[in-house]
Amino acid sequence: MSPMNPRIPCPMNIITDIAAMQQTASRLRREGKTIGVVPTMGYFHEGHLSLMRRARAECEVVIVTLFVNPAQFAPHEDFASYPRDFERDCQLAEAEGVDILFAPTAEAMYPDGYETFVTVENLTQPLCGASRPGHFRGVTTVVAKLFNITQPHRAYFGLKDYQQCKVIQKMVRDLNFDITIVPCPIVREPDGLAMSSRNAYLSPAERQAALALHRALRHAEQMVKAGERDARVVRDAVQAMIAAEPLAWIDYVEVVDAETLQPVEQIQQNTLVALAVKIGRARLIDNTVIDAVR
Repeated sequence: MSPMNPRIPCPMNIITDIAAMQQTASRLRREGKTIGVVPTMGYFHEGHLSLMRRARAECEVVIVTLFVNPAQFAPHEDFASYPRDFERDCQLAEAEGVDILFAPTAEAMYPDGYETFVTVENLTQPLCGASRPGHFRGVTTVVAKLFNITQPHRAYFGLKDYQQCKVIQKMVRDLNFDITIVPCPIVREPDGLAMSSRNAYLSPAERQAALALHRALRHAEQMVKAGERDARVVRDAVQAMIAAEPLAWIDYVEVVDAETLQPVEQIQQNTLVALAVKIGRARLIDNTVIDAVR
């Protein structure tokens, strides 16, 4: 896509009403504007902001959705305590040149009597899907609704949530959404920790312990670079490194095909090493895609 014309800064528009957002999006499309959307649950960090910048560089209108989606949380999970700071989020989004912040209420998104859900089958079964039943049904449902409301041409997702990105791409293909999904690189702290809103849960000691995730993934990359191709050997090494951290509780460590998310025996090109680890209150996920040289 060719670069957009220089944009004249203007105040960000905050929309909370679904019908108003749909009408605005329809008008923008009639005017021939290219719409980019960044779906979020708020509590913005540099990872979110990098998605906004990418959208700003590639689209004429940038919409950020801010909605903590109850449908993707199990009853025992952290929906009630999920970090929120609406005013700060608005300031950060406006500073990145976002045109519209769409922030609907849960009551509007899921009114009384709501009973329609979107399900992607196989890709949602392994990894986070195995330990969070129903999570991806909530994700695909809300993203489908947000796409219908904001009517984007392009949608931006971070690859820290690698499985989520693959699931959304599959949903878009299968349901014929006329939307390009743009996967964007993981953004890390200087010490390697993947940026996440849930990092706010970590105490100083837990924050230090969380670095075991990045170290273990780098170790996996080094093993493959040195010639190791046995997926089980790599997985066991990653698991052992994380298990050596007393504050870490492993949900899963898996070595899978980066497209199908199914386990592999041999590491070849396009292999995903993915993990989920609980440290204190925070369930952290991270991953790396390895392209082994045959």
